[in-house]
Amino acid sequence: MIEIMIELINITKSFGDQTVLKQLNIQIEPHKTTAIIGASGSGKSTIFRILTGLETIDHGKILIDGAEVPHFKPPGFGYVIQDGGLFPHLTGQENIELAAKIQGLPLQDREKKTHELANLMSLPFDLLKKFPYQLSGGQKQRVALARSLFLDPHILLLDEPLGALDPIIRYDLQQELKEIFATLKKTVLLITHDLKEASYLSDVIHLIHQGKLLQTGTLKDFCETPYSPYVENFTKAYILGGQS
Repeated sequence: MIEIMIELINITKSFGDQTVLKQLNIQIEPHKTTAIIGASGSGKSTIFRILTGLETIDHGKILIDGAEVPHFKPPGFGYVIQDGGLFPHLTGQENIELAAKIQGLPLQDREKKTHELANLMSLPFDLLKKFPYQLSGGQKQRVALARSLFLDPHILLLDEPLGALDPIIRYDLQQELKEIFATLKKTVLLITHDLKEASYLSDVIHLIHQGKLLQTGTLKDFCETPYSPYVENFTKAYILGGQS
């Protein structure tokens, strides 16, 4: 029997008259990187917002490691959004250590952990004395990722984390992320519109469209045995067409 870390069961979510998620069912295995992909408006970012507690579901259940999660009390995930979400008035180090500082972790312990994460993210420690506006896009995302990992969460959520970066920096970070995921062996959920990026970084891909799950598998599955014309067209547009 396959273990499941996150399970979305018949999830429905509407905003006014628009139903964004329609009885969505997705299972995410532990210690693997899973991608949820879809075009703009498919509902993928709504899933991210629900899991981080920014939105509540209308119907359905969310199970984390087999236990149902109350709608009003999401578990503690580490997460990174597209622009990093760093606080502009804090230095890189202060951003990374913020949650631990609030929890009362001693300064010496915080600095030790920050050094470890800076090494993992290929970030010179002196760079963390700078403010976000003094950092490049790639550096800001590395800081945001270090912040998300500081409290050692079991699950890491990434919402289009590389979408705003130029192609060269994006390629470099993709390689680094793949190595980091392999090293940490955490459950990682990647939200993206980019099938090539999803294929490179993840073990399994869930393709959604108009709030429904269309197919689960790998890039090879999507290319060789698409379940619907939409899956076939999506694959051609983002792979054979060379788009990202």
